[in-house]
Order: sequence, then structure tokens, then C-alpha cells
Amino acid sequence: MKLTYFRHDPPNFGDEVNAILWDHLLPVGFLDEDETELFLGAGSILRRYPGSGMKHVAGSGYGGYSAAPDMADGTWNVLWLRGPLTAGKLGLDARLAICDAAILLREVPLPPPATGIGVAFMPHFESAVRGDWAAVCARAGITYLDPRGPVAAILAAIRGADLVIAEAMHAAIVADTLRTPWVPVLPLHASHRMKWEDWAASLGITLRRGALPPSNLREAYVLATGLDGKGARSARLAQAPLLGPVNRALRAGAARRLRQLVADAPRHLSDDAAIAEATERSRAALDRFVRTRGARQSA
Repeated sequence: MKLTYFRHDPPNFGDEVNAILWDHLLPVGFLDEDETELFLGAGSILRRYPGSGMKHVAGSGYGGYSAAPDMADGTWNVLWLRGPLTAGKLGLDARLAICDAAILLREVPLPPPATGIGVAFMPHFESAVRGDWAAVCARAGITYLDPRGPVAAILAAIRGADLVIAEAMHAAIVADTLRTPWVPVLPLHASHRMKWEDWAASLGITLRRGALPPSNLREAYVLATGLDGKGARSARLAQAPLLGPVNRALRAGAARRLRQLVADAPRHLSDDAAIAEATERSRAALDRFVRTRGARQSA
């Protein structure tokens, strides 16, 4: 049974959490490289997979990035889902909507909190590639959390932060899981927004999201066109020397907005009882699956 999640180049924190999570939660040897069965964890990874192998779903979500899979084709075993919007989109029992799999970080050893973090900001990994957010954070006096960085270092920083401002959904999920207050901001690209509501609904969180301006002309192009801004032409908007003054002005405006969010934006944190219950239910669903597999293999 192969652990399956989105593998990006560059890597993305929200997906790479899977690489450390399941080794602590599943028995040694439970996962392997056998692709005839897939184990799906954190991420918007419920889509159509080739072949007829079984897919075991552990806290995954549907993000609307591709056509919805046929969950009644006999190749899906849903342990639990990220949230009720995923359940509704896929025609599944709402009782399966417990929480994102990353909630189980509460059940594994974690690095100690980092010191001197203060307020931190994590952009969506696409914004990290397109934007100038490290420079914006330096100007604003805010710790920059690069979603492409080492998972352990990011976990330590989130644990040690006073507040996390999150364009990246898993920055908010992990902050909430580790009980660090957080402020959500609308993802720059609209395609990344629905999944936030899915997760938030699972814990009864009412999102009050702010918005950030673009940090450079490349991001301004994305906002203006709705395109992804991944091409060479849009990349030149952030690099052309003649456009330097415009890009510097955009960075300054983004830094001012970040400082404003720190001062004024409502802090978010799910109810202690809600997250404790979701953790217990997620762990129970996983443990039932492990027991069932063990019983089947010993029969």
C-alpha cells in the first residue's frame, strides 16, 4: 500500500506533512511501494486515479481542481474526509466529514517551539514562487515561513509563533492544530478558496478572511487575468529592471497591509472541545482501519 500525496517541485509544506505524519501513526511496514493499493492522506487529492486499485482515504479532500471521482465504483474505502463540502461534492455520508488529516499532528512527536518568531506569514506555495513575500515580510518585521522549506523547521516556527497569517491553508490547519492563533487571508488565485470552507466547516470555524494586495507585477497579472502566472512572460514582470520602481511600490503596499492585519484582523482558533473530538474521531477511524487490515492479513 503506497502513501500517495501531491509531490511538487518545489515541495509544498501542506503536502509534505504526509511524509512525517504516517510513519508515526502506522505500524512499521504498513506502507510500501505497492501501487495496487493507495493510502491517501492530507491534501486535495480526491480525483480520478488510473487503474482499478483500491484507494483508502484518510482525511483527504476534494479541491475542485479536476473532475470528481466516481466514489461508487468499488475502488474507494473512505476512513474519513476533510470536511462536509467534500462529502457533499462526492455524494458521501456527511458523518465521514471529520477533519483534515493534519489534525493528527496532535498525536505525533513534534520539534520544540522555535524562539523569536513573533508574527509569521506563510503564502500559498504558488505565491511563494511568483511573489516577493520574503522581502515583504522583512520590510514588515514579520517572520517569513517559506512553504517550500523543511517541514520540521516550519512546525517548530508555527509552534513558537504568537500569530500565523496564512494564505496557505495548511499553515492555518497546522496552526489551529497546534493551538497557535491564526489569521486567514484569501488565496490570490480563486481556485484555492473552496477547500478552506471545507476544512473550516469541519471544526465549526467561521472564516473572516482578509485580503492581501499583490507583492509584485507578476501577482498583479494573476489578479487581473485569473491566470496562474506560471509562464515566462508573467515572470518577466517581476524581473524587468524598468519595472523595478513599480515592484518596489507593490512590496511596500503589501508590507503595510500585513502590518494592518497584525493590528486589526480577527484571530481564529477552533474550539478546544471541537478539535479534541475531531482528533479522537480521526485517530479512531485510522486505528479501526489498521486493526481490520491486521485481522485480514492474519486470517
